[in-house]
Amino acid sequence: MSTLRSKFDYAKFANAGALRACLLAAMLGVLGAVHHRLAPAATSTLAGTAVADAGRLEQIALTDHNGKARMLGDFKGKAVVVIFGDTHCPDLCPTTVADMARAMRRLGGDAARVQVVFVTLDPERDTRERLAQYVPSFYPGFLGLYGDAAQTAKTAREFGVFYQEQAGGTPGNYNLEHTAGSFVLDPKGELRLFLHDGIEPEKIAADIRRLLD
Repeated sequence: MSTLRSKFDYAKFANAGALRACLLAAMLGVLGAVHHRLAPAATSTLAGTAVADAGRLEQIALTDHNGKARMLGDFKGKAVVVIFGDTHCPDLCPTTVADMARAMRRLGGDAARVQVVFVTLDPERDTRERLAQYVPSFYPGFLGLYGDAAQTAKTAREFGVFYQEQAGGTPGNYNLEHTAGSFVLDPKGELRLFLHDGIEPEKIAADIRRLLD
């Protein structure tokens, strides 16, 4: 394992529901190896965790559920919320996306300045058609993004996202374990905020509005 250690202390989110408890040890190992660029901001009154020195991730290239090639830089000028998951997730993913939809409604007119993208970690089963049906059902304008296995792994590494199939599954019938939470880029394309799982929609909206300001 690399000797580089993550300065973004995801461990403190364990009791707040940011990570599935069963994944904490594995997640810390992955982050320590690949996600050393993130550092928590010195002070913050945000509900989520402010992030400093993360750099820009806009070169990540995927395809949206309309079949259009996308890079995060396409959305510059908007705050971008990146949610990782899969459409077969029974509880965590739909809850996260639904809470984000509620936050968007609380943003009112500012919602037009926010783009939410759902990046599938399961491109084998999450086809473009499935994402097109699933993602916008929560909120019009939400985009599902997908790539091949290599693109998915690269994107996950860039964000420090952990994912793996649960043991005991069969081909085509398995569950994924993965990092819980959302990442928010500011209108300049810089990663600024990590929203752990379970933050109330009104607080999510308040955090995003502060980034827009």
